[in-house]
Amino acid sequence: MARVDEWIDEGTAKCREALIDLDAPSALPGWKRRHVAAHLSLNAEALGNLVDWARTGEEHPMYPSPEARAADIESNALRPESELRTWFDSSAATLNEAMAALTSEQWTTTIRTAQGVPIPATRIPWMRSREVLIHAVDLATGITFADLPTDFLEALCEDIRTQRTDVPALQGPLPDIAAYLAGRPYSAVSTPSGHPAAPLPPWL
Repeated sequence: MARVDEWIDEGTAKCREALIDLDAPSALPGWKRRHVAAHLSLNAEALGNLVDWARTGEEHPMYPSPEARAADIESNALRPESELRTWFDSSAATLNEAMAALTSEQWTTTIRTAQGVPIPATRIPWMRSREVLIHAVDLATGITFADLPTDFLEALCEDIRTQRTDVPALQGPLPDIAAYLAGRPYSAVSTPSGHPAAPLPPWL
């Protein structure tokens, strides 16, 4: 994933442009755009915890608990729009600076995802690129999976297939397959026999 830093930059820019009319609904059930904005900033801070873990060697989980994560999103989504945008900018910049400061040895540290899965710290940039690019679509301002980088979509499909056990063989345009695998709205995705693919539950 040689271009992962570029994907982060592109996704961050797309999200920032889409942080408008934050009281409008997002594409995620039950969430307004302000919820997505709060989630993105909290995610940057949570990934910053993993960077700190890699830097110090001391365990620093992404979130205290799933319940605390959900509560933080709900409470922070109530912030004024201007504050949510400023927080998005500052949290993204802080994460980028922290990642840039890690040494080659620190990047090899084993950390754990929010689901408790052990991974090398080198996965942190990929985790952030997924968040900002997929949620740029979820903000529902007109950005679609077709607007995302082709090489990112290819990497995303490969990543999801390694994590999901419910993925059938598929055919269709790459952006639609990526949307399908991510549990987002899609069209023109079918099985090799030509039958419409059964919807998958949301992912990420």
